[in-house]
Amino acid sequence: MNTVIAFIIIFGALVFFHELGHFIFAKRAGILVRDFSIGFGPKVFSHTKNETNYTIRLLPLGGFVRMAGDDPEMVEIKPGHRIALVLNDDNLVEKIVLQGKDRFPNARIIEVEMADLEHDLIIKGYEDEEDETLKTFHLSRTAVIVEEQAETLIAPWDRQFASKKLGARAMTIFAGPMMNFLLAIVIFTLLGFIQGVQVNEPFIGELLPEGSAHKAGLQEGDVVLSIDGAEISDFDDITEIVRSHPEEELIFTVERNEETLDVPVTPKREIIEDKEIGLIGVQAPVDKSFLRLATFGFVETYNWTVKIIELLGTLVTGQFSIDMLAGPVGIYKTTETAAQAGILILMKWAALLSINLGIMNLLPIPALDGGRLLFFGVEALRGKPIDRQKEGMVHFIGFALLMVLMIVVTWNDIQRFFIIK
Repeated sequence: MNTVIAFIIIFGALVFFHELGHFIFAKRAGILVRDFSIGFGPKVFSHTKNETNYTIRLLPLGGFVRMAGDDPEMVEIKPGHRIALVLNDDNLVEKIVLQGKDRFPNARIIEVEMADLEHDLIIKGYEDEEDETLKTFHLSRTAVIVEEQAETLIAPWDRQFASKKLGARAMTIFAGPMMNFLLAIVIFTLLGFIQGVQVNEPFIGELLPEGSAHKAGLQEGDVVLSIDGAEISDFDDITEIVRSHPEEELIFTVERNEETLDVPVTPKREIIEDKEIGLIGVQAPVDKSFLRLATFGFVETYNWTVKIIELLGTLVTGQFSIDMLAGPVGIYKTTETAAQAGILILMKWAALLSINLGIMNLLPIPALDGGRLLFFGVEALRGKPIDRQKEGMVHFIGFALLMVLMIVVTWNDIQRFFIIK
């Protein structure tokens, strides 16, 4: 149960901040955001405020921000339709009733001749079959379409995603992955303030009480100059020598309070992953200076981003294996391991997942944010957007292929973790 809770919290947080990026920059651009949803499937919670319907759904494996004009969600009102119009005190249409007209006794029933709900915001039609006078009704910018007791705001052209300048649209899409990188920076920074920043310098860090280093007389802060005469330049040198000499006495030459001391230490023998190594119970030194802590989140996020991109580079070199990918099942199992290791390891795992989510969404693959940014790049070169139907078809095919890949990866995860061979 702890793993389930940790998985839901972590995945929910990653999706929330990703979609929050899209949401914030869509609002800044003046785009009408219809839905802000975390999860997929049946609704668990729903609340509408300031034009947007906020929902939490049963399966915490994704989310979406639905923007006006970004999908064909609007009902088209065609000539010949009989609809009811509810007017406000300014004689502007505030409700366009498609079904359930009897619930609005004061509405004006018309047969539509033409309707423009985007640009001119007018509906023309005939109120009486015997009266051939064509009447024009002007719409409020906040008019709603009523269908099956559900109300949907109309979207004037200037409130739609496609109406915005290329830069604003690109930033709205890029903001999702950007928020994932920012979240990773925040998490790593918090970890730095909690436990300090590990540094690779030739100092003795925290000593474990049961370790042979503590029993031999080494102290935290000792500067290791050499071990058995071998010069030491960083903490990795200490680790390498100690691990390669289990149960062998080593002479640590250290500097303490401007004095040079020789301290004999015998590493204990331990078996880790079927390999015999030596351990002395010394942790790497940490730096808690403000400058180091303030930059740690940025540095760590950058370093892990480079590592993950290099790993993705194996796709090009042919070194890629399906086992290198993990779906929800694989992520769940790794989350279980991280949760057992403690809250700090779990936080680091969340930061790495956030970076992964940001990078994967920036890949130029249709249906992902990177795919949409690629289309924006083509639009910038052409000087005009690609036909929306053609772009939509490309994204649909990309989404279908991604779903197939997800099924394959999930089945592979199930075989790896649950099926005994």
